[in-house]
Amino acid sequence: MSIKPDKWIRRMAQEHGMIEPFVERQVREEGENRLISYGVSSYGYDVRCANEFKVFTNINSATVDPKNFDAGSFVDVISDVCIIPPNSFALARTVEYFRIPRNVLTICLGKSTYARCGIIVNVTPLEPEWEGHVTLEFSNTTTLPAKIYANEGVAQMLFFESDEECEVSYKDRGGKYQGQRGVTLPRT
Repeated sequence: MSIKPDKWIRRMAQEHGMIEPFVERQVREEGENRLISYGVSSYGYDVRCANEFKVFTNINSATVDPKNFDAGSFVDVISDVCIIPPNSFALARTVEYFRIPRNVLTICLGKSTYARCGIIVNVTPLEPEWEGHVTLEFSNTTTLPAKIYANEGVAQMLFFESDEECEVSYKDRGGKYQGQRGVTLPRT
């Protein structure tokens, strides 16, 4: 990048609709409420999760199989807070909708605030020309229930710009998660 990363992110969001809605500064509080930060950071963008969650529960004693996933293994929750059971996980989606340019690779990483509580966000790439809401996976590695807050920062996106466009993009391949909206379960 030949310009400062935070300025690059602002330009890409404003000129190319890379992130919508876009918050061009880091937000840490709203009125009297302290928040887990979201918005533009020094070298990335801190995303928020929406208030739609799918919390894993194995009431059916199912085997977790990515080729034949049982949607009945989740309980749908609409709330500003999600409680993840001990040693379990939940899915959510970003508030932000992404349109990744053809010459950019994006990596989603967890925020240290949650990691320090034993809550891990799965590391995942957003490939060139992928677009949609990002489905996030939160693993509660502790033996206690864990809390995730909707509409606050949960993960950071890091952007890697190439001098050249990729030969075959996610869109070119007809990727199975292209254009996803809402929390999306595994597909094969």
